[in-house]
Amino acid sequence: MRKYLFFGLLFMSLQLTAQRMNKYDSTLKIGKAGYRITCLNRKLDVNILSIKPIGFKAETREANLELKGRVINAEIDDLNNDGFPDILIYIVDKNEKVNVFSITSVNNERLDPIYFPDISNDMKLSQGYRGKDEFKLVEGVLFRKFPIYDSDTTIKTPTNKLRQIMYRVVPAENGYFKFKAFKNFDMDAQ
Repeated sequence: MRKYLFFGLLFMSLQLTAQRMNKYDSTLKIGKAGYRITCLNRKLDVNILSIKPIGFKAETREANLELKGRVINAEIDDLNNDGFPDILIYIVDKNEKVNVFSITSVNNERLDPIYFPDISNDMKLSQGYRGKDEFKLVEGVLFRKFPIYDSDTTIKTPTNKLRQIMYRVVPAENGYFKFKAFKNFDMDAQ
């Protein structure tokens, strides 16, 4: 009986340790090309994100980046319509705000970042914003939804409204790409 109790407690301890660490490890591909995304997610303030290209030319290297947060999800699509796979990585920071990090494949030869704008730089879109974002990628369009809060910061609950913003990838300076909001609207929360 003690033997079973010991192994049961050991199993529960291992499960709790795994839940705390929340390692992220996912392989996403379109056809034969894609990415393996890994992050140990050991700490909330700093982690190493590893992006390993799959099916790219042999000289394409793995990218290792330091994050201020944890990886919670990733999605793949051809965001700039060039026929090569691009990746979106969702990162949650210590304030529980979700940030987007995106990489584009340049002819399956190298990786370049896709700039995602900080919502606080847009007075209209950031009005009532306090995080709790939800993101979804649908046919190359990135949808962002979040609850709208009253401008009075002492009020801790959101209004009964949500804001949805739709982004597309467009060319930026120096041959790079960026996300640009092209449509937004407020709606009733359900």
